[in-house]
Amino acid sequence: MRIFLATALVSGLLFSVGAAVAADKLSDAQIAHIAYTAGEIDIKAADQALEKSKAENVRSFANDMVRDHKAVNDKALALVKKLNVTPEDNDTSKALLKQADEKHAELAKLSGDAFDKAYVENEVAFHKTVLAALKDTLIPSTSNAELKALLETGLKIFEGHLQHAEHIASK
Repeated sequence: MRIFLATALVSGLLFSVGAAVAADKLSDAQIAHIAYTAGEIDIKAADQALEKSKAENVRSFANDMVRDHKAVNDKALALVKKLNVTPEDNDTSKALLKQADEKHAELAKLSGDAFDKAYVENEVAFHKTVLAALKDTLIPSTSNAELKALLETGLKIFEGHLQHAEHIASK
């Protein structure tokens, strides 16, 4: 019951972040920072899973998260450097980080199957929220073609991650 309530709370918080993204008119520098922040959040969560989980399927998923998000974030850093753009912190990226830190602390208190279940459920909710933000707001609001292409690549990666997380959660 506790895990269900925590997951519902995180899902609600992430939904409110998605709504905040939709409500703001974001610059490309802010969009780049939100996308980079989402990747960093998933890397941190995956690192925590690699420290705590013993389940091979959860560890494999976490390794995929680290590999894929580091690769996309490296491309994002190279792009902003090429474009001479400084990613800009904003209310949405700050809210994402705050919520991620709260979830990280919550997950730190769990172990074994309870941790694995909560981690995977959070990954499903997080990927759904980021996918909606990418599709509905971030990609359509981006004016730079190269940034838009990078976000579209991220969209495909997040779709694959969501399917993988849902598969693990269903078992």
